[in-house]
Amino acid sequence: MAYDEELAARIRKLVAGERAVTEKRMFGGLAFLVDGNMAVAASGQGGLLVRVDPDESERLVADGRASYMEMRGRSMPGWLRVGAEHVRSASELRRWVDRGVAFARTLPPKR
Repeated sequence: MAYDEELAARIRKLVAGERAVTEKRMFGGLAFLVDGNMAVAASGQGGLLVRVDPDESERLVADGRASYMEMRGRSMPGWLRVGAEHVRSASELRRWVDRGVAFARTLPPKR
């Protein structure tokens, strides 16, 4: 499955005013990086992939709108999947994009 180009365009509009944001194809989708660190992506598996503080992961998945990203059968705290049905509204999408951008800004820049 290719990533949702409409979702990518919606994300692009939300990060347009942010400094040091670049786009890169990764994880089968289109990622938006802040100072070289992934913040959020239109996932190739549908929906959103969001980078968050690993310490907040458990709380963020508790309501069922997000789940842990799995890699090689392992749950990855700090990397969450949000289904497309949970980012349909502008406010839902903004909430996740803002969270991903804010966390990426806490990381050292990659050059």
